[in-house]
Amino acid sequence: MAAAAVTVAGGLAAQAAAPPAGWRAFTTAFDHYTASDSVVGASVLVLQDGRVVARHDDGWGDRALRQRTDTNTIYHWASITKTLTAVAILQLRDRGRLTLDDPITRYVPELRQVHDPYGSMDDITIRMLLSHAAGFQDPTWPYKQGKPWEPFEPTRWSQLVAMMPYQELLFPPGSRYGYSNPGFIYLARVIERLTGDRWQTYVYKNLFGPLAITRSYFAATPYYLAPSRSNNYYLDEDSTGAERVHANGRDFDPGVTIPNGGWNAPLGDLVRWLSFLTGATHGDSAVAARYDVVLTRGSLEEMWRARYLATEPVATGPAAADSMGMSFFILWRHGARFVGHTGSQAGFRSFFYINPITRAGVLAAFNTTNAVDPEASAAGFRAVRDSALSLIAP
Repeated sequence: MAAAAVTVAGGLAAQAAAPPAGWRAFTTAFDHYTASDSVVGASVLVLQDGRVVARHDDGWGDRALRQRTDTNTIYHWASITKTLTAVAILQLRDRGRLTLDDPITRYVPELRQVHDPYGSMDDITIRMLLSHAAGFQDPTWPYKQGKPWEPFEPTRWSQLVAMMPYQELLFPPGSRYGYSNPGFIYLARVIERLTGDRWQTYVYKNLFGPLAITRSYFAATPYYLAPSRSNNYYLDEDSTGAERVHANGRDFDPGVTIPNGGWNAPLGDLVRWLSFLTGATHGDSAVAARYDVVLTRGSLEEMWRARYLATEPVATGPAAADSMGMSFFILWRHGARFVGHTGSQAGFRSFFYINPITRAGVLAAFNTTNAVDPEASAAGFRAVRDSALSLIAP
């Protein structure tokens, strides 16, 4: 665990900073949770004004290779990727390329094949998709029986299109919240059709470039980063009923689901993302200009307004949310409003939240999923999250 602050914006000199009050008790509880939930490796940090004021790494990035988790460890951030897609959509809105009330079928006409018992598919807007209120199903891929021929996720857009005539909306669009992974694949298609870039290329050019996010990637790990990639693990039961923790392998193919859950990065790159979200410029006009190129503060605040009660579990992560903005969840804890997202894919789980008022943030990643007692695991995860939020409360 490091208590010295690390600067991420504008090349400013690092300054010493004390960990937040309650940090030691939090890390003790954090380690207790990881041990009780059979987590192989995990990391958590707190930042204030873009500077890391406390960090704690626990366990192994790769148990077989005896590689500890550390500042270089690369985790998979799963559905936290959706915040990249959403900011990209708002970016295009602010540049006059689209409006949030445009029908999604203007850009993804294939969706007219989906059955809409409540009206016309042309009534579904980009705004509804951003807030998980369009009525689409949660899972992207229905084949989850463990057959050897099943892909991890669909690998081609044509596969999703082929399934569209055999799907229907679950509720009237715009009437309520219902978490949907494929909804963000459809948003990515909007980006690709408007710009001519693949989603990944657009993100590299328009988000990662201005924010100097340099060790992030999608899909297979680049060779030079491979030694830092965390493995991922499941706790399950073998044929005798005995519990076991087994590795899934460092890399997996998210296929066409990358725009809703494909981000891989060390915590340091997420710090840069949270620094942008919190507006940590430290008075540096060059940093402020780069942030505005990505998205203005006004547009970010627009994304963080509660639009729907999130009354059902967040299926891609074990942390339920109070309400939904545009791709960001809004929680009220400890008398404060927090904005963020969770992630869960393969064996990885994660969360980040910021306090927009104080410009503080917290993020954590775990490389193991408990499939033996998922309810107890989820309860422990929520307890860790809420304890982490207390560290950045006013």
